[in-house]
Amino acid sequence: MSDAADTAAVREAQPVHPEGPGEDAVPELDEATRERRAAALTQVRTFGDPVLKSRASEVSGFGPELEREAERMFSIMRDALGVGLAATQLGVMHRLLVFQAGLDATPTAIANPELEWVSGEVAVAEEGCLSLPRIAVEIERPLFARVRGRDARGEPLLVEASGLEARVLQHEIDHLDGVLILDRTARDQRKEALRALREGTTYSPGAPDRDSEEA
Repeated sequence: MSDAADTAAVREAQPVHPEGPGEDAVPELDEATRERRAAALTQVRTFGDPVLKSRASEVSGFGPELEREAERMFSIMRDALGVGLAATQLGVMHRLLVFQAGLDATPTAIANPELEWVSGEVAVAEEGCLSLPRIAVEIERPLFARVRGRDARGEPLLVEASGLEARVLQHEIDHLDGVLILDRTARDQRKEALRALREGTTYSPGAPDRDSEEA
């Protein structure tokens, strides 16, 4: 992030996890919910899988098959306690994402999404990702976004998004372009997050320094 951008950014008070909370942020859940979440996460590709760094192809076929794929993605997203999911995270290399930014929000699938416009007003918040277990890093993103695409039947779709919904959409479109949150965070946070991924530990910029804890 540039110094100029930092001065204009709003820092959100609470962490924002576009694809659901990290393991340490998951509240106490009943056994059935935990089992469903664990089963859903086994279907999500994780850091190191080359599909996560590959750009997806345009969707060319619409209709019942794509609708079934979107429903499967909705199911995995919900069971994983997420609010967004990209097809590439399941190893499907075409441009389809799903999101539901809030319990009262309408679950939506967008094929071939295009980030048509973003605001100059930005915010910094911690983001997590289902493909990077137990990792959260700070990301600066525009607060408002307009995304154009098609629904699973091929009908034109336009989403005017703000706040969490705008962040979720930008996060998922990044996935379709082969971009991870590690590519968008500050160098020091990327370094610590990569270290945590190698060691199988947890990282978030708000957590106590591990070296201090060990001293």
